[in-house]
Amino acid sequence: MEAKQKRGVFFVLMASLLFSIGGLCVKIIPWSALSINGARNLIGVLVIGLYLLLSRHKLKWNLPVCLGAISTLGTTTLYTVANKLTTAANAIVLQFTAPVFVILFMIFLFHVKPKKLDVLTCCVVLFGVLLFFIDGLQAGNMLGNLVAVLSGVCYAGVFLMNSSEKADALSSVFFGQLAAAVIFTPFCLGETNFSPVPMTALLALGALQVGLAYIFLSLGIRDTPPVTASLITGLEPVMNPIWVAVFYGEHISPTALAGTVIVIGAIVGYNVLKSKRAKASV
Repeated sequence: MEAKQKRGVFFVLMASLLFSIGGLCVKIIPWSALSINGARNLIGVLVIGLYLLLSRHKLKWNLPVCLGAISTLGTTTLYTVANKLTTAANAIVLQFTAPVFVILFMIFLFHVKPKKLDVLTCCVVLFGVLLFFIDGLQAGNMLGNLVAVLSGVCYAGVFLMNSSEKADALSSVFFGQLAAAVIFTPFCLGETNFSPVPMTALLALGALQVGLAYIFLSLGIRDTPPVTASLITGLEPVMNPIWVAVFYGEHISPTALAGTVIVIGAIVGYNVLKSKRAKASV
């Protein structure tokens, strides 16, 4: 592996690990989901803004960037709300269904005929998602699971908009976080707990899990093969519930665990098979 590619893999790995602390930080902070989302995006946008200044990266504004920003806003907001309504494991794994929604959007919006592998992956992932909703009926997490799926829909929009030639991932992330900060930070005025532990978690959430993680990801995917990047980012839905279980005591049910294995396995397997087929056709 070339030094450039090794560096890219390292950045993607670090981004995935930083993303994975989101569930734990949200659980620790005793604020409303909207207050947390506003404050973490305010911190995140300052970190990314500083990086843009230091790297002299020029912001872009066009339709793909705008739609990407809206998708980013929806993703961060819905994910934070879902974490307060259901388990951290359910929230992150259901958001991880985004590739399935990318496939569905390509079919219904862009009229791209699906391949057998696409259809099979959708069916398998949807079966895994069904297990989460069965678990939700038993544990009272139905609304949270639904919100988490919607965050996956928005996350799919991020991937679709950033695939355009005129797109700029950092610009979309910056404007999406800026919008979230402007809209939701005023909710913080109604909070009363500003003790050291939740404030430290909030700082980590904004500076590391939102700000630095997105910077690392934007740097890493430049030099990392798509299948390698997708496999590494699959570490996030695995590590997220582990941090929460170890440091917060929230455990995943057997039904949700089965759904986790099915969803993550299907998405990772899909990317591996797609990569092998692409190499074989060259």
